[in-house]
Amino acid sequence: MISPKPVGDIEQLVRERIRAAVAYRQRFVHDTNAYRVVFSEGDFLPGLIVDRYNDMLSLQVLTQAMDSEAMRRIVVSELRETFQPRVIFERVDARVRKLEQLTDKDSGILFARKAEGFPQSGEPFPQPPEFNDQTTTEFQMNGVRFLYNALGGQKTGAFLDQRENYAAAAQYARGEALDVFCYQGGFALHLARNCGKVTGVDSSRPALEAAEQNAALNRREIEWIEANAFDLLRDYSDAGQKYDAIVLDPPAFAKSKRDLPTALRGYKELNLRALKMLKPDGILVSCSCSYHVGNAELLDTVAAAAVDSHRIIRILENRGQAKDHPNLLGVPETSYLKCLILHVS
Repeated sequence: MISPKPVGDIEQLVRERIRAAVAYRQRFVHDTNAYRVVFSEGDFLPGLIVDRYNDMLSLQVLTQAMDSEAMRRIVVSELRETFQPRVIFERVDARVRKLEQLTDKDSGILFARKAEGFPQSGEPFPQPPEFNDQTTTEFQMNGVRFLYNALGGQKTGAFLDQRENYAAAAQYARGEALDVFCYQGGFALHLARNCGKVTGVDSSRPALEAAEQNAALNRREIEWIEANAFDLLRDYSDAGQKYDAIVLDPPAFAKSKRDLPTALRGYKELNLRALKMLKPDGILVSCSCSYHVGNAELLDTVAAAAVDSHRIIRILENRGQAKDHPNLLGVPETSYLKCLILHVS
């Protein structure tokens, strides 16, 4: 739904809502040059996602109503006027396009400033994807620097929704920390400010290579381990490995309601292993980005893991996604990310 009444000028409506979304970020988003500019229903533009990474913009179209060249022209025109970006990319989520019965489409460039050797608007990305000056930039969040590759990574390239949670977790963590499902090092690099030793774990080699580049950019020494998180936590737990702080930030285990029982078992296993590995007075950061796993269900799952591991938990913070991903009251689908910061005795 885009309006409760007839719309006379769709272009004017879309432009006004993009401007309102930008104004909202100017007021409430701080200490970063990377954030979500438009969050679909959260900004009253269903099916449109726009992320800013410094001088680049990454766009996703996820519904039939937004999937037209006329609509893309309106959106790109307004974004160009507002941000003066170096390039605007469209990142395609093939799974969502199939679910929404949209035609097959490749990721591509919607706008680019003239540059030698750089594909112009409408031209395909180079294949295989190249990590070079034309398709990369550097951005920062909370004073931590990251490299952005417009041609790689998940979602639109990074997990901007965790930005405020990264900073919150870093306030509490000390000693030796373990970041599980670390992706490109978001939590690990923030924890490294206060922790003497940080280890990041992920099953993706490309993600860990990007994490290593980010660590070098920030002059941080972090140990990166390529491993299946469940196997590694089981082995470390059985071996008596201990940490002062552990972050669990897994991918969405429940893509649909029917996946919920399996997802909850997965969250229970992860949290149980982590609790067994935490030293007394430790910090556990437990996240879920599964919309179908509600906040109460995640809390119940962690509580059950605490009972089984004979640990006592205090809730320091019960958090959600960053403010650039607005949670619209009355549209529960806009609330999906859970982040529990817990003190473990």
